[in-house]
Amino acid sequence: MKDKNAPDSKNSGRPDSTEAPATTHFIKQIIAEDVQNGKNDGRVHTRFPPEPNGYLHIGHAKSICLNFGLADEFNGLCNLRFDDTDPSKESTEYVESIKKDVRWLGFDWDGRQYHASDYFEQLFEYAMQLIKAGKAYVDSLSADEIREYRGTLTRPGKNSLYRDRSVAENLDLFERMRTGEFKDGEHVLRAKIDMASPNMIMRDPTLYRIRHVAHYRTGSMWCIYPMYDFTHCLSDSIEGITHSLCTLEFENNRQLYDWVLDQLEVYHPRQIEFARLNLTYTVLSKRKLIQLVEGGHVSGWDDPRMPTISGLRRRGYTPAAIRNFCDRIGVARSDSTVELALLEYCIREDLNKSAPRVMGVLRPLKVVIDNYPPDQQEELKAINNPEDPSMGSRQVPFSRELYIERDDFMEAPPRKFFRLAPGREVRLRYAYFITCVDVVKDPDSGEVVELHCTYDPATRGGDAPDGRKVKATLHWVSAKHAVSAEVRLYNHFFTAENPGDVEKGEDFTDTLNPDSLETLTDCQLEPGLAAAAPGQRFQFERLGYFCADAKDGTADRPVFNRTVTLRDTWARILKARKKK
Repeated sequence: MKDKNAPDSKNSGRPDSTEAPATTHFIKQIIAEDVQNGKNDGRVHTRFPPEPNGYLHIGHAKSICLNFGLADEFNGLCNLRFDDTDPSKESTEYVESIKKDVRWLGFDWDGRQYHASDYFEQLFEYAMQLIKAGKAYVDSLSADEIREYRGTLTRPGKNSLYRDRSVAENLDLFERMRTGEFKDGEHVLRAKIDMASPNMIMRDPTLYRIRHVAHYRTGSMWCIYPMYDFTHCLSDSIEGITHSLCTLEFENNRQLYDWVLDQLEVYHPRQIEFARLNLTYTVLSKRKLIQLVEGGHVSGWDDPRMPTISGLRRRGYTPAAIRNFCDRIGVARSDSTVELALLEYCIREDLNKSAPRVMGVLRPLKVVIDNYPPDQQEELKAINNPEDPSMGSRQVPFSRELYIERDDFMEAPPRKFFRLAPGREVRLRYAYFITCVDVVKDPDSGEVVELHCTYDPATRGGDAPDGRKVKATLHWVSAKHAVSAEVRLYNHFFTAENPGDVEKGEDFTDTLNPDSLETLTDCQLEPGLAAAAPGQRFQFERLGYFCADAKDGTADRPVFNRTVTLRDTWARILKARKKK
């Protein structure tokens, strides 16, 4: 990964140019100093540790790029570890989806796939060790009582009635918890630290709880499961991780991370926190994403409106664009919010170079060229991508009857409308100049249903030999050869920059955009698009970037998703900022 600078806190983490920053970020500086000083024998070993209780989203992509990227840059290693300690929410489906997403982004763990559940026996022994040292005890308070005893930010907690149980009693109860003698919630194992600690996480945190739920990997072998904070630090230690990179919500947890490792006197990685990704018009809470799926607000985790990696992939985003986005936003020490427009800029920039150009008409209006021979058709040369001459050209069929965009015609146009109108001449892309000579309307509704035009045979290829100019060039498709398709247009999923603003008392679903998806069922596309492979990306000229849907559609009836429009909203945002 290239060196990138963390966003300046003064601009709320929103870069002021489209150029990626040039200097290093603070985590890279820490690792470089550790390597230079010979810490950990110069080793760099990171890990990406998702919980397999949902699909990965764009925020996880930042962590993936950071962990795998740093390991690669320092010739180190990066593990893929599933922190699977909550069997009620985890599944093999999520594990496989995570592996697919990491590989799709361009990273590989080279066989170092681990699970916290691999260490359940060892974690149990560590817990027994803490009990024997008088550092953990079995508590029989109810969950509500534990919350009450914990106190508040302004009021210290108080010791549990069971805190002073003997080591022998605690060992006996913990063993019996394991054998399934007790019901869920009847006991928990807690660390014995300090109920008056200013860090509430240190007020005798729970280390184990009883859950009579089968685990997707270990089955019914266990009915007690370790808590995340206990599991995570010890998994890092067992795997020899040197730098444990976490998002800022775990900053307070670092004290517990260090306490567990110190009390057990085991290998001690260094935890470093960085700012998580926040994106405008987007929610990146897994809990909220699950609510969208289970509430039927989307068709699934891979709905192209979802910020999940699978949703972005289905919408047409590329791994390169997402990696570039993660580079541009940098790595910061404090939370900030990044404009969704910057992510869109990155995909637009990538597809501009790589996506072939094609012509498609989303809202068709029929055009009949009266002076073009009825039985004639011809093939015209069209450029595949002017940004990359190596992509060559293609032949597109032309005939007497065509489709153009309905928006490209107005019967009574305003002064600055330069497209087709009665008596006006325009250019058809790669084809001819045409002039509108007649308009056919539906007798009942008065809607324009067909245009009659004439063409100038001398303008083949789109230029007039006499040098005359036209002010508009329209895209089109031959009606005789067109492929009928469904096209799905996606807009912001939320109407608010900050969906579900807590200060305003909003629920995030209150700001769902009812117009986030528009489905067009009578689109007409170039014939070659019938053979588009699932996931193949194109620029529909003048309309935006589109992707052949990976789940729906057939050769006879393809389905395309709009990835992003051609309008560069990021440039407009930057321009507005410079005026302030």
